Amino acid sequence: MSSVVVVGAGVGGLAAAARLAAAGHEVTVCEAAAEVGGKLGLVETATANGTFRFDTGPSLLTLPHLLLEVLDDTGGVPGDLHLTPLDPVARYRFPDGVVLDASSDLDEHCRRLDASLGPGAGDDWRRFARRAARAWEASRGPFLEQPLDGARSLLRLAARRPQDLPAVAPWTTLRRLARTTLRDPRLRTYAERYATYTGSDPRRAPAALAAVAHAEQAFGGWYVRGGLHRIAEVLAGRVVECGGAVRLGARVEAVEVRGGRAAGVGLDTGERLTADVVVANADASVVLDRLLPREATRSARRRLGRATPSLSGFVVLLAVEGRTPGLAHHNVLFPADYDAEFDAVFGAPARPVDDPTLYVSAPDDTAVRPDGCEAWFVLVNAPRHGSGPGALDWRRPGLADRYAERLLDLLAARGLPVRDRVLAQHVLSPADLEQRTAAPGGAIYGTSSNGAAAAFLRPANRSPVPGVYLVGGSAHPGGGLPLVLLSARIVAGLVERDLRR
Repeated sequence: MSSVVVVGAGVGGLAAAARLAAAGHEVTVCEAAAEVGGKLGLVETATANGTFRFDTGPSLLTLPHLLLEVLDDTGGVPGDLHLTPLDPVARYRFPDGVVLDASSDLDEHCRRLDASLGPGAGDDWRRFARRAARAWEASRGPFLEQPLDGARSLLRLAARRPQDLPAVAPWTTLRRLARTTLRDPRLRTYAERYATYTGSDPRRAPAALAAVAHAEQAFGGWYVRGGLHRIAEVLAGRVVECGGAVRLGARVEAVEVRGGRAAGVGLDTGERLTADVVVANADASVVLDRLLPREATRSARRRLGRATPSLSGFVVLLAVEGRTPGLAHHNVLFPADYDAEFDAVFGAPARPVDDPTLYVSAPDDTAVRPDGCEAWFVLVNAPRHGSGPGALDWRRPGLADRYAERLLDLLAARGLPVRDRVLAQHVLSPADLEQRTAAPGGAIYGTSSNGAAAAFLRPANRSPVPGVYLVGGSAHPGGGLPLVLLSARIVAGLVERDLRR
């Protein structure tokens, strides 16, 4: 068997490492931070009432079978990993005060739509859901579960299954699909929100992203008891159980290349780790620009440079005293002008969204909050940190603190006054996310899905250097826990296949 170094202990790196270790390879995971998880981070805050635990990344698990699959494939699902289905998946509040409790059961969801938005809304959503299901089935095999080799994948689909091409509809956007299918403007806004699951603008994101809505409804929304950071902890444990090693505080400075292929990695301490294979779970732009020889990655860097970086997020973590009537696990509070949000985030110059969509996650789980309290994760879309179009210098004095206060005011204005009950507050701006995760600008998903060619500009899992593979949300097939787990499965398969040659 071969020696493998995995750079980064995010979910993608850990899942790939577990698969490769279970296959008998000698696997070492090098993580620069003091804990595993990457973007699936954790913040703990101690107060007089007790300790609060906050997930700082994904707060909803969809396609849970992909997590269970990697655990089954590497030794079984641990008995202390508890997945809980959520109903509602999320509670949506529209600007006019109407509330919708989204269900993963299509019939029930349509009944709730008719009750909240009026008769006919349910039938409209059924029509949209049928289109979303076709997009899922058409894209799942050739685009999500297989390595992608650029636009040739689309050409293969057109040649082999021409009947599926209209379902993918690369010539239209999610917004156009919503407006031709859904009559109620509120329902259109609800459908367009799925573009933000990939860090994108619904006005530019492809209609194929309707598949995200299908995945959430068909497979449900799930919570992991103790917080979603538990996923990273369980995967790291599985790597060790399968004979691998996870080294924390081990920062990789370069991927070493000899004879035109991977030979190992160099750490910032001067230590060298030899390897037959390197799996990079760092942001693809960092790998291509800094870790690999630049002459070998010129074409890949040029292609990546044509993609639009994803949006970032601005996070406020609130340790809250007392319980809030009517608060669901996931809550989405829409603004009056949804377009203004994307104008601010992706515009030039970019700016903090004055009236953003507010997302509040408040798990009813005593493993993450003291009894009688709540742990709120408040997230809004935000321009990434930096300069240029779609970026903002979040290090400007006072900017992050002032914006956090603005969000507390907006929560109160939309029916969730919380300021007087806050025991502790922790702010994570895009600049902080960049520092914590090493994602340039704090771009949550690497590149966005803005534009018909976006999927083909995302870096492939095989890097330009033989023996080096890219895994995680910034590589194919994209960001979000389900796609990251698929990325790990693809990469593990590629490594096994290439080593047998």
